[in-house]
Order: sequence, then structure tokens, then C-alpha cells
Amino acid sequence: MIEEPGRVIALEEGAVWVETRRKSTCSGCSAKSGCGQGLMDTLGLRERRGLIRALSDLHLQVGDSVIVGIREDVLLRGAVLVYLLPLIMLMAAATVAAQFSVHEPIVILAGIGGFFVSWLFVRMRSRSTAGDPNLQPVVLRAMLAGPASP
Repeated sequence: MIEEPGRVIALEEGAVWVETRRKSTCSGCSAKSGCGQGLMDTLGLRERRGLIRALSDLHLQVGDSVIVGIREDVLLRGAVLVYLLPLIMLMAAATVAAQFSVHEPIVILAGIGGFFVSWLFVRMRSRSTAGDPNLQPVVLRAMLAGPASP
């Protein structure tokens, strides 16, 4: 289970909206000086907060600190579906078009077509599985608040 701390900002029936703070690994990266992401972090232009809708059966209040989790296999399958499948489809469609010895612009259009078809597939799949509770983040536990300051 991949876990992320956050703070409850809204309540729903059976779920909560959690605000998380995004972490950057730019300080430990050797390419940070030549990277656009590192520049965005340095300038403070990137949004550092994320909103997550997480399923919860706990009795929480707005402002509670929680730990949100998602299964590793769900995250891995989602990454493959969103990142790898379109790339594979682009390359496969371009390769098939190139096998027919067509001109280069047609090969490029075939690759773009393969990418577009995979994008439509990913979009339809995400809409059909959006309500599946097995694929949703969940609130694992609420963190205890520290002592009240005087």
C-alpha cells in the first residue's frame, strides 16, 4: 500500500476530500540545474497541493490529519495504462504503416492515429471504472492530534 499524509478539507457520504502536500525530489536529483521541473520548484510556480477523494468509513471532521493509501497494483496498472499503452500503440501503428512502404507523412499520421485510439480507450476505461471502490484511494487511519497549545 502506498501511503500519503493529508488533511481533510471536505466530507461526503462514505468519502472525504483530502488535501495532500506534493513532495519534490529535485533537491536530490543530479540534473536539477538543467531541468524545467527543478526551475519551476525553485521559482515556486508549481502547485504543491493535491486534492484526493478517498473512501472512508471513519468518523472524521474537516481539518483532521489522515493517512490515505492506494494499492501498489492499482497504481502500477494505471501508470501502464496511461503512459505505456499510448506509446506502444503509437509505435505499433507507425510500424504497421511502415511495413506497407507508404510515405513518411502517412507513417506519422498512422502513429498519431494509434496514439489517439489508445487515448480514447484509456478515457472510456477510466470512465467505466471511476466508481469501482477497489480502484479508489482509501483513508487508512486518522493521525492523532498533538497536545493543544496554550
